[in-house]
Amino acid sequence: MPNHPPIRQSPISSVRGAGLGLRRAHLGSLVDRIPSAIDFMEVAPENWIGVGGRLGHALREVTARVPVVAHGLSLNLGGPDPLDEAFLLQLKAFLATHGCPLYSEHLSYCADRGHLYELLPCPFTMEAARHMAARIRRVQEVLEQRIAVENVSYYCAPGQEIPEPDFLRLVLAEADCALLLDINNIYVNSVNHGYDPVALLHSLPGERIAYAHMAGHLRVAPGLLIDTHGAPAIPDVWSLLEAAYDRFGPFPTLIERDQNIPPLADLLPEVQRIRTLQAHLAAWPGTSPDAPPDTAPDTAPVVHAHAG
Repeated sequence: MPNHPPIRQSPISSVRGAGLGLRRAHLGSLVDRIPSAIDFMEVAPENWIGVGGRLGHALREVTARVPVVAHGLSLNLGGPDPLDEAFLLQLKAFLATHGCPLYSEHLSYCADRGHLYELLPCPFTMEAARHMAARIRRVQEVLEQRIAVENVSYYCAPGQEIPEPDFLRLVLAEADCALLLDINNIYVNSVNHGYDPVALLHSLPGERIAYAHMAGHLRVAPGLLIDTHGAPAIPDVWSLLEAAYDRFGPFPTLIERDQNIPPLADLLPEVQRIRTLQAHLAAWPGTSPDAPPDTAPDTAPVVHAHAG
């Protein structure tokens, strides 16, 4: 086996290891006990800002015991509307309250004189990249911290002038922000648009990777995949994650599930699979590739909203 770089923590936060998206359906179990397989979790702040009472208290219990990163849904980084700076101040307070070491958003737009409730692709043009980079810089000024931005799945590329990896590199460099690398999105796009996912992966600036998402998708026809986050990641996506680790060293990686959410115990083997892969590629004291996943009962009946 070749020599690999050690397991990395995020270049802009203390997050490392394997994580899981926090869903309200699992909140009761997590308040009782954070499974040892979970090194960090992720929440959508839009689903929690202003939430008090029992649910707000339960969230605070979780964020006090495990690092929780925030992943936004509605900031509209690529859109034409002015940034919602009132929301940014609410977000800043939320990040401070819960000690979130990192905030991320999507390289997309989701509003035009009102929310569209979809994460829509920005055109791959120099103008769009610079527009988005300027807005990211402003977000970082308000939040007083660097953020990460996620490569998104897309089903058409209107007005494309430059290749997708050039667009990503330009935004990251001009904004001086980090990358939330969505492995499934690269795979989905590679099938839908006919490119080599490993080649795209290798073209990205690995030093900017803050953490990664792993998720499943839906195959609706030959050559057409839909990014649903509604199933486990398929073997080809796991292979792509391993290729990313081979290229850049094992970085923090998180399992997303937004539809068909199973009990917490059923998701832990996927989290453990990340830990196993990381442990096989780098020496990480305290991690055992052969350790069985933790299990915990799923008791909370509330269903979480889509988290991007």
